[in-house]
Amino acid sequence: MENKEVNQIVEEQYKVPNLEKGLAVLELLSYTRNGMTLQEIKVELDISQTTAYRILNTLVRLGYLLYNDKVKKYRISKKLLTLGLCAIEEHDIFESVLPHIRNLRNKVKETVCYGVIGSEKIVFIEQAIGTHPFCFVLTPGKMIDLHCSAPGKAVLAFMEASTRDTYLKTITYERYNENTITCEADLVKELDQISKCGFAMDREEEMIGVVCLGAPIINCHGIPIGAIWLSGPRSRLNDKVIDKYAALLLETTHAISYELGYGPN
Repeated sequence: MENKEVNQIVEEQYKVPNLEKGLAVLELLSYTRNGMTLQEIKVELDISQTTAYRILNTLVRLGYLLYNDKVKKYRISKKLLTLGLCAIEEHDIFESVLPHIRNLRNKVKETVCYGVIGSEKIVFIEQAIGTHPFCFVLTPGKMIDLHCSAPGKAVLAFMEASTRDTYLKTITYERYNENTITCEADLVKELDQISKCGFAMDREEEMIGVVCLGAPIINCHGIPIGAIWLSGPRSRLNDKVIDKYAALLLETTHAISYELGYGPN
């Protein structure tokens, strides 16, 4: 018997079908903002109702899912966000980021955010809320599109070509308004500009009236693992302050990247 066949037999022996189904449930719900019903999950994953019910209730009991009895829907809890943070290679990145984003917030007065790159989008992690009477607040775990966001474009711009190509294939180019980039050619053209200046902008590309500046956090291997960005209304983040705020943003991301061991040649 060949080694390949032996490996396949061993693999089959040590499979845990219900564990695989449980992980499939988590992955499915991670892409569903409003949650799903038992019936929807059962149909989507092609599993029996009894199996789906047992898996869902186990995940609720363990705190990985939340169940809304009014609408009969399950959704992801924040517990997975905690596990995700533990999986970040630089385990102390969170401690490194917090004082820096608070310091930047104190200088620009706008909300400053921190997120990491996920399998297809930026995952929002933490923020230092702006001090203006009106400011932006995000919910931890929010998924942020790559093609129309400052952090998404900032991270893409500094990826190795092969890695970037992989991410580009996942983008659906949802159009939010007339400012949204809707094709790969236009996005790549902007990424080239971002790689030269060091920071990216969201020029009301997702939400009219909202402008964002973003720059990447780079680890000791030269890999962009996340981003810092600041958001505010167009009336405050106007052409008069963009250069000043971009310089402060780059000071912040360079300091964090340096603490993580990144030292460009």
